[in-house]
Amino acid sequence: MTIRSVMFAAPLLLVVAMASHLASANGDEEEVQKPECPKGQVWDSKTQKCVLQVSKALSDADRTDYAWRLAKAGRYEEALALLDTLKQPNTAKALNYRGYATRKLGRTDEGIGYYLQSVQLDPQYAQMREYLGEAYVIKGRVDLAQEQLQQIQSICGTSCEEYQDLAEAINDSAKT
Repeated sequence: MTIRSVMFAAPLLLVVAMASHLASANGDEEEVQKPECPKGQVWDSKTQKCVLQVSKALSDADRTDYAWRLAKAGRYEEALALLDTLKQPNTAKALNYRGYATRKLGRTDEGIGYYLQSVQLDPQYAQMREYLGEAYVIKGRVDLAQEQLQQIQSICGTSCEEYQDLAEAINDSAKT
């Protein structure tokens, strides 16, 4: 390797390392691919392996994050069952994910109830407000969805993903 190639590669490696650090520092879970665990098991961030979901050593944070992965994969019943194992189930995040899974199962009113509990715990939680707005769109309450859109705008502006996704859902509902 020549000195010239080292001088070129070093800044590039620094940029890649910084981007990786920033992604993990911002909690960007999408950037880090975790293995899929078999049914009844959960990814344990401490041991970096799948463990039984009933393991006492498994943190609520890992249970909640894995429940979200299950819900995003369409495994709503499994996500809800995992959320049922939380020691502290009444967190904004857990209630949001419970609302998401129940809404996706067609139980929209129940999902809205969980979202409203979540908003009481963390009114600045943009993702939850997006999902609450989407639930209102499903119910035909575009006025309430618009209120959530305005709340999201005050939290993260109009360029954040939550704002754009809810605005799209509202616009799509107007076309039908």
